Amino acid sequence: MTTDEQVRIDARVYQRDLPGGGYVAIEHTTHFDGDREVPRTRVSVERRTDAERRSGHTPPVIAEVDGVDTVGAELYSVAADNVAIARALVGWQRRSRAD
Repeated sequence: MTTDEQVRIDARVYQRDLPGGGYVAIEHTTHFDGDREVPRTRVSVERRTDAERRSGHTPPVIAEVDGVDTVGAELYSVAADNVAIARALVGWQRRSRAD
């Protein structure tokens, strides 16, 4: 996602609490890239347990696919597996540092 891109969350279709606090969610979103609307489904991870600390914070998006027709087995398998979440967060952190 580019920094100029805006995102609207259309629907949260899955959410579960994480063992150490926070949660993982699958959301249908619309990304506005210029004049173009792009529907996507994404997995995000909120690692902050305190709701007040979440204010102004965008949770890391660890996986996303174009389209919103179904959740998809691939995204659900990431969101339902704590080890897959941990691996995806490591990858997200590496990409964030590279930017």
